Amino acid sequence: MISLPSPVRVFLHTPPTDLRKGFDALCGLVTTAFGRDPTSGHLFLFVNRRRDRIKILYWDRDGLAIWYKRLETPGTFQIPTTATEAISIEMTPTQLSLILSGIDLRSARQRKRYQRPTPAAEKSISALL
Repeated sequence: MISLPSPVRVFLHTPPTDLRKGFDALCGLVTTAFGRDPTSGHLFLFVNRRRDRIKILYWDRDGLAIWYKRLETPGTFQIPTTATEAISIEMTPTQLSLILSGIDLRSARQRKRYQRPTPAAEKSISALL
């Protein structure tokens, strides 16, 4: 199980990715598909078409690093699906840990928890007050 600090955010590139891509090509995907800075310290996940391999690109204090995992047959990663066909989605570190552990997210339910409003929602709420 991976333990991540709470400020770390996890972003998944939902379309299949050619995992022969290296640092520069994955950084390009981070800036175009996610609209994020690869050196932000967040985790950026990429999965191949068969969903048996996953690459995680992240900034490790003084340089980029890639974490790569290959499952043996018949294993696959069960990635979250969205109602919209988004290019990228944000996941929780807990969801990432469950995916890497082989837990099916559709059968695991999370109880309701408080979520802080997004900055845009905070602005609209303060405008109403």
